[in-house]
Amino acid sequence: MTQIFALHSAYGLVTAAAAIDAGLLDGASTASGGERLLVPFTSSRAPETVVGLADDPVLGSLRARFDRIEPLEHLLGPLHPSAWEPSDADLPMLERLFARAWQLDPRDLELFVQSPQVAPARTLMALFPQARITIVGDGLMTYAPMRVRIPYPVAARIERVVHADVVPGVRPLVASPGAEVVPVPPEAFAAALRETDAGASVPVDHDSSTVLVLGQYLSALRLMTAAEEIDLQKRLIDRAAQWGPQRIVFKPHPAAPPLVTAAVEARAIGHGVDFVEYRGPLAAELLAERLDAVAVVAGFSTALPTVQTLFGRAMGSAGNDTVLAALTPFENSNRIPVTLVDALTREDSPYADPARLQLLIDAVGYAMQPEIAGHLRARAEELLRGLDAGERDRYFTPQRLAELRLPGAPVEGFVRRALRPAGGVGRIEEWRLHALGARRRAGRAWRAIRGR
Repeated sequence: MTQIFALHSAYGLVTAAAAIDAGLLDGASTASGGERLLVPFTSSRAPETVVGLADDPVLGSLRARFDRIEPLEHLLGPLHPSAWEPSDADLPMLERLFARAWQLDPRDLELFVQSPQVAPARTLMALFPQARITIVGDGLMTYAPMRVRIPYPVAARIERVVHADVVPGVRPLVASPGAEVVPVPPEAFAAALRETDAGASVPVDHDSSTVLVLGQYLSALRLMTAAEEIDLQKRLIDRAAQWGPQRIVFKPHPAAPPLVTAAVEARAIGHGVDFVEYRGPLAAELLAERLDAVAVVAGFSTALPTVQTLFGRAMGSAGNDTVLAALTPFENSNRIPVTLVDALTREDSPYADPARLQLLIDAVGYAMQPEIAGHLRARAEELLRGLDAGERDRYFTPQRLAELRLPGAPVEGFVRRALRPAGGVGRIEEWRLHALGARRRAGRAWRAIRGR
């Protein structure tokens, strides 16, 4: 069997490599005549500005886990991978072309993909209609349900979800409930992640206690304004200062403007704490380890639970309640990552028990995608019946609760009940149609009486 790994992020590549090392991905060992094929691609809007998985030197040892590397851009270029959405009529022809180009037997394939809801992963899943499918987790997004409905001929072939087990005891919802969940042990993931440390210089100071703060460029995602983001970064510094460090190391988002760093530095100096900016290539998790950081603080970065589970570092966040309230629409794909980090980092969090946290994720997942995650409705009702108003409003909007008729929804007035859809049409329209039907039936009965 040939296993094709279509991956676009270093986190996904580390996950796949760790799963291979842990013996979780059987079926393609060289001894049995199988083959592992890495198909890297770049999902960045401007691929020319980033170093892809196929070329990044720090990922060289991870690429060595695979027998061959076939960058997707070599066949698609100059078409952007995310724009690759051929018509259904072209898929059989493309299957033959790709099978020939990559020397594949399309009847004996297993396809590993990230982000299955969008191209090119979604296209590849349809392109090889006989391939078994495994989803490779990509951080906290894996814990969210599918955001689009996958056609049944594809969904029926999704057999498992392989993910880094960075939130122990919590199962991801992507491809739930049909797919088998295969967690990658933290020690295997940590070992593979350490291979990406190429010895880059970091501002180590063994005489000073350090907190690492990670910047996220949320204004670029239109989750907040630039001014609101600067205010959030200041709150992250305030949170970091609660550990009483002598130094704060700030790792900004690569695309964030210098204005953000300037504001953060001024805040740190205001706390009487030394400030150092780091813009190197080292992953945040490894940077925290190299710095021997007492804690890592960020908004809702996947690095937070990862660094805690893998390396035992404390984590903190700020502003997630504000982000949750601002996310629109409710099914925004960032909602589950924000919810997870918020629940994990709140002081005296009521979700310290993994079973309770799973209930919260199941409930939010159902509210996000009530059709795709319809099997979770009972879980949502169970959680909501036991929440007070403040806790309920933190994670659910009244409008969403009313739309889904879930516990805790505001009491509807007469006008809202009249306008609420029932059976696909509004109640008033339903009454009008009933009246029209009754009128027609009465007319037919009158004509029958008169012999017409």
